[in-house]
Amino acid sequence: MLELCQPPDPKPRAPKLKCPPGTTDSHIHIYGPQNRFPEGPTAKFAAPDALPPAYRHLAEVLGIERVVAVQPSTYGFDNSRQLTALAEIGLPGRAVVAVPFDVSARELERLHEAGARGVRYAVGHANSPSFEEIARFAERLTPLQWHVEFHLVKPLVLAKAKAVLSSFPVDIVVAHIASIDPAAGTGQPDFQTLCELLRAGHCWVKVSAGYRISAEAPYRDVVPFVRTLVDLRLDHLLWGTDWPHVNFKGIMPNTTESLDCLLEWVPEEEARRQILVDNPKILYGF
Repeated sequence: MLELCQPPDPKPRAPKLKCPPGTTDSHIHIYGPQNRFPEGPTAKFAAPDALPPAYRHLAEVLGIERVVAVQPSTYGFDNSRQLTALAEIGLPGRAVVAVPFDVSARELERLHEAGARGVRYAVGHANSPSFEEIARFAERLTPLQWHVEFHLVKPLVLAKAKAVLSSFPVDIVVAHIASIDPAAGTGQPDFQTLCELLRAGHCWVKVSAGYRISAEAPYRDVVPFVRTLVDLRLDHLLWGTDWPHVNFKGIMPNTTESLDCLLEWVPEEEARRQILVDNPKILYGF
């Protein structure tokens, strides 16, 4: 029996931050209902239903107008829940999917037509593919102009792969500020590698999920990291709620905190607009 993780707070509060028109949530997951979309055989936990109407309510409260559904590991290579969710949510949407290395060209084309613009891999655990294997596969994504998104499940992953990531055949996206440890400071190897990749111009970073690496909103210990990234390449930063915050062991945050923390992380209104509107429009092709 898989452990059922806690659900998100169903009552997002009104935000302090007024989202500019075209704001994009670049990182959500949709789960359930269980009888239509059961977990895959390799799932490590069970997620409670987090359905399109609940997300649409969140989007309306926060002022989100575009959305990117990212394939969670729970569903393996079955992308149907995220792809069907795009129409159900009723907002302009894109998807980041999961595919095996031997996926057919026809299937990639089908996924592209359905709204996919990237492939996601979790790296750093025992069964994850190597960066070298992913890079070889990524050559097949160049005709589609897709990117590869990485979720890092433990530290000291990026630094060890700097050489291969620096010559990746497509753009890369690093989720959740590379899952850095704020207590280790901006000099930690993974963050320094992230900065080098970002500076080079083919890397994008999601300044998201502060609640996973910091103790309490507005996650002020994350500010030095975000400010460094803003100074390096503001034009390659993205934001997302990480709703519905699955497999989180702490006290469940109100999702609005994931937006309002930008008031301290990125106090300049024009810079926030670029992160929330312009950058995702370019990367995902809205």
